[in-house]
Amino acid sequence: MSAKSKPPFRADQVGSLIRPDNVRKARKEFEAGKLPEAELIKLQREAIGPVVKLQEDLGFRAVTDGEYNRGGWQRDFLLGFENVKLIPSKVPVRFHKADGVALQQPPTMQISGKLKRVRPIFVDDFKFLKTKVGPNSTPKITIPSPTLLHFRGGREAIDKVAYPTIEEFYADLARVYREEIADLAAAGCRYLQIDETNLAYLCDPALRAHAQSLGEDPDQLLKTYAKLLNDTMSGKPDDMVICIHLCRGNYGGAWVAEGGYEPVAEVLLSEINANGYFLEYDSDRAGGFEPLRFLPKGKIAVLGLITTKDGTLETKDTIKRRIEEAAKIVPIEQLALSPQCGFASGIEGMAMTIDQEIAKLKLVSETAREVWADA
Repeated sequence: MSAKSKPPFRADQVGSLIRPDNVRKARKEFEAGKLPEAELIKLQREAIGPVVKLQEDLGFRAVTDGEYNRGGWQRDFLLGFENVKLIPSKVPVRFHKADGVALQQPPTMQISGKLKRVRPIFVDDFKFLKTKVGPNSTPKITIPSPTLLHFRGGREAIDKVAYPTIEEFYADLARVYREEIADLAAAGCRYLQIDETNLAYLCDPALRAHAQSLGEDPDQLLKTYAKLLNDTMSGKPDDMVICIHLCRGNYGGAWVAEGGYEPVAEVLLSEINANGYFLEYDSDRAGGFEPLRFLPKGKIAVLGLITTKDGTLETKDTIKRRIEEAAKIVPIEQLALSPQCGFASGIEGMAMTIDQEIAKLKLVSETAREVWADA
């Protein structure tokens, strides 16, 4: 295979990395009102240069800022839109771990008026990242999926005066996302990742039941979300690569959803206009590789075979055997390798040390080089 010139690359990673202790401490002090925002930004940016170099030294051609500029993977972005606010959730979320289940009620989002994007949200973060990457690296920015502003709260969390019909809400939601993507493109972003949980949640019978409790038909909701994502990505430059990362929930080694991709695979892989997909395949709860049969030519499935929910290091032989299994379903040139998720949900949510994180990233890079000649 000739050298791969466009992302996703054979060795890739989802984006979030464990923050250094001083960045975590600064974020907590800022949120407690004990540290000025300017000082927080300074400390975060000082940490980004070294983590970019780490990724490059490990052999990654796509690099992120580790999401160091964020308190969490989703809220910083979604609350950047006008008339989006946090409210207490009425629905308990079941976080699964190997030793049992814990019920939590994280806040949900409410749409209290017409959605507006009054200023760029992550554009300055991308511009700064771009100044830190080397000439042979591709800077990648990650944003949460627009479906997050619907699934947990449903229609009841969306103001009916501002949006008499749900179609008007989805149209506005796609529009404000397109505005951000357009500004990212203008700043030079050519690799964007959309972090999507709800399509993975629709693989889980319990969470499909949650959708029904909100008055939604899960199968129709899948098509609605596919259209929303396509509308969100429409108008992007032809040379911008957008990948969708499927996540079943990831916090401190715990997860929310279980179930293979079969209920969503055909729509996800064939009908959503993404260039590639980061797919969790780190445990039996993800099911088998058979859903990859729907992957069209020209698209890449990045196999998340190295878990971020446990610090135990996988072996190269095990990873190689699983890649060989997937290659029986889809040509190996349409496959790549990554960790199953990011390494941190925010300033908390880690399941390992930074040294263990580095070992897993090194495993991804070395294994990819050995499997693919163009890694």
